[in-house]
Parts: sequence; C-alpha cells; structure tokens
Amino acid sequence: MNTPVPGRGRVGWADEILERRLPSWPAVTSGDVVDSRESIARRRRFGWIFAAVWSVYLITPLRRAWELDGDVARVYTLIAIVAFGIAYIGSFWRLLQLPMTGPAWPNPPSRLVFPLLALQLALLGAVAVTLHSHAVPLAVYPASFLAFTLPIAQAIPTLIGLILVTAVIPQAVAGDAPDWDIIQSMAMSAFAVGGIRQLIQRNQQLNLARQQLTELAIAEERLRVGRDVHDILGHSLTIITVKTELAQRLMEIDPERAKQELVDVERLARESLAGVRSTVGGLREVSLAGELTNARTALRAAEIEADLPVADGLPTRHSVVFAWVLREAITNIVRHSGARHATVRVSPLSIEISDDGGGLGDGKFGSGLSGLSERVRATGGTLTVANRPEGGLRVLASFPAAPMGDPR
Repeated sequence: MNTPVPGRGRVGWADEILERRLPSWPAVTSGDVVDSRESIARRRRFGWIFAAVWSVYLITPLRRAWELDGDVARVYTLIAIVAFGIAYIGSFWRLLQLPMTGPAWPNPPSRLVFPLLALQLALLGAVAVTLHSHAVPLAVYPASFLAFTLPIAQAIPTLIGLILVTAVIPQAVAGDAPDWDIIQSMAMSAFAVGGIRQLIQRNQQLNLARQQLTELAIAEERLRVGRDVHDILGHSLTIITVKTELAQRLMEIDPERAKQELVDVERLARESLAGVRSTVGGLREVSLAGELTNARTALRAAEIEADLPVADGLPTRHSVVFAWVLREAITNIVRHSGARHATVRVSPLSIEISDDGGGLGDGKFGSGLSGLSERVRATGGTLTVANRPEGGLRVLASFPAAPMGDPR
C-alpha cells in the first residue's frame, strides 16, 4: 500500500532519508557533470597548445626555405610552411569547438576531419613545389592528425594512402627508392598518437561507467529505503485507517468499544513512529573505520597522496564525532583544496586532518564547517580550523581528558 505524505509521494520519503544518509563524496556523482564541463572548458582553452608544441619541428624546413636561392622562392616557401603550421594547429582548435558531451571526443565526424586533412595536404604540396623531397617529413603532421581524430577502421587505410601519396609514389615517379625513414616516422607517430587517443577514450569510458554504477547504486538504495519505509508504515497505517473508521461507526452505538479502538490507534501510531525513527537513525549512523575507508577511496580517486591510520586500535569514545569531522574535512580537501597530500592523525582525544593545499582562503567558514563546529561543541569538544604555516589547512577536533575509569 502506498503511504503518501502531503506534497510528497512515496519516493519522497526515501529521498528525504537518503539526503541524510548518503555521504557527500565527490567521487562520481551527478555533481561530476559540472567538473566534466569545467574539464571540457579547459580542454577547449588549452588543448590546441599540445598541437602547437610540435610546431618546433618546423624549424628545419623553415631553415631550408631560408637557404633557397631567389627571393620569390624563399618568401613563397616560408609563407607556405607557416600556413601549413597554422592549418595544423587550427585543425585541432576547430575540433575543440565541437560540442563535447560524455566520451564523444576525440571522435569528431569524418565529414569535418577529411576537409581539414585535405587542407594540410594541399599546403604540404605547396611546400613541396620548392623544397621537393625535403617537404616529405612534414607528412608526419597530417599522419598524427588523422590518427588522433579518425576511428581505427578509417585511420589505417587513410594512413596507408597518405604514405603512398607523400613518400612512395613521388619517389617512384622520380625513379628513386621510397624514403623508408620517413615512412617509419609517419607510421610510428600515427601509432603513438593513436595510442594516446585510445587511452583518452578508455579513461572517459571508465569515468562514465563509474558514474553509471554510482547512479545505479543510488537508485537501488533509494528503492531499498522506500521499501523499508513502506514496510514499516504500510501495514500499520492500513490498520489505523480501518480502526479509525470502525471507531467512527461505534461512537454512537458503543462508546466504550470506540474508545478502545482509538487507544489501539494511538498505540499503533506510536509504534510506527518509533519504527521510522529507528530506520532513519540506522541510516544516519557513521563509523570512524568506515569513513577512513571512504576517505582513502576519495583521496585515491582525486590523486591525492593519503597518510591515514589503520582501522585497528581506533578510539571508541568519540568515534562518531571523529567520523563526521573526517567526512567533512576530506570532502573539503577533495573539492576545494587543490592539495597533493593529506594526513590524518587520530588519538583517543583528538583527530587532526591536514593538507598542503590552498588553505582557508578568506578565512571564513562554509556552512559545512560551521555545522561541524556546532556538532563538536555539542559533544563537549573544540574544533580548530586554521591555515598551516607551511601551507595548507589543519582541521583539529579535540576533547578534554576523560575521567578516570571511563573507556577511551
């Protein structure tokens, strides 16, 4: 039986409980869409620079162009080589302007890749008019471009055709043997760049799979909590409804029986409320050992070196508060600090989390740290959050010494 709450459906109960239960790890949640968009924006701003780095190898053909006899040939060749370099870098820049959603790049449409490739080859041919065979090494650029942009089924035959057009057929026409060094350079550069492309795509697919698995886990947890709440309330509310209707009918003919039914209704309502509170309380329960495991996973995913204590021998007196402090501190480190190293120290009376990131910034607490400070203070402790002299942030929750005879 569905048990809706005014303004919320049955699933609303599960959502409300999950908001309290699910930790705010930024590992792979729907919030990562924002991080993905930021990553795409950075790629658009700076991705073309990685293509521009290789323009350093244009120095040799530029030097040969400068040594040509005749001002017209020299100027023409220099302009053609510069135009070729701009076309190569501009091709990557153009691809970076494509819409990027999910693991869709580098995988641009062939109808865009081939015109850009043709432009590079046309300018390569323009350089070859004056440099002749000395222009052939420039074919490494379009070879790497097609390996990074075309799927393997198209890249291999296109690369073979490029090798024939640039390093085999012209030499055969001139009566020379193919330049095997250039052919090897083209094949190896295409293989290396194609491998990088495959690594990028595999990483994107892994990230997408992790996100999907997390979303499935959250959905499964939502269904489970919904079932738990429904099981707790469904039967009780059905009986309460029946007994209330019966009490209404008996109010005139048998007041004593009606009174007894209302007493039963009250008892069932209290039992149902206790069951819901027990369920929610169990879902909100945290443990220091569990949060250390979550922290290790989150820091590893963020590529932050972690120095964490082992689960054996952890203190028990303040373990729940320590768990909340650890959760909030690690979340802030992963999300905001930019740190490369994080350290956690736990003693019977304190927990300290430090990092080498950007520190507290303007010195103001966010809502998370403010709520954490209130939680620690409510249990008799003190929360200290301060920038470290050597850089980074230090979060310390400490408690006074326990009276003699108390457990640690």
